[in-house]
Amino acid sequence: MRDPREVIVKPLITEKSARAMEGNVYTFVVDKGANKIEIGQAVEKLWDVKVESVRTMVYAGKARRALMGRMSRTRQVGRRPAWKKALVTLVEGDHIEFYEVG
Repeated sequence: MRDPREVIVKPLITEKSARAMEGNVYTFVVDKGANKIEIGQAVEKLWDVKVESVRTMVYAGKARRALMGRMSRTRQVGRRPAWKKALVTLVEGDHIEFYEVG
């Protein structure tokens, strides 16, 4: 089994994910090669909670354009990296504190 810190890259805090936390669903950016079992075990080990279910989705990297160099009119086309998101549902009564309030 891999180290849990390699599986969970970072928590994803957005308005939508903050509303989902009220329903005991937490959102994470995870390693692209991680499967649902590894993600669930990593969350359980890092935060000492019980995972009920894990849903994952893979996002393709978007194309981006950038002007390169000072006073340059050449455009360089590239891509943002692809990434994977996991929605982890915890059992009733468990929760994760990402940041201190107050």
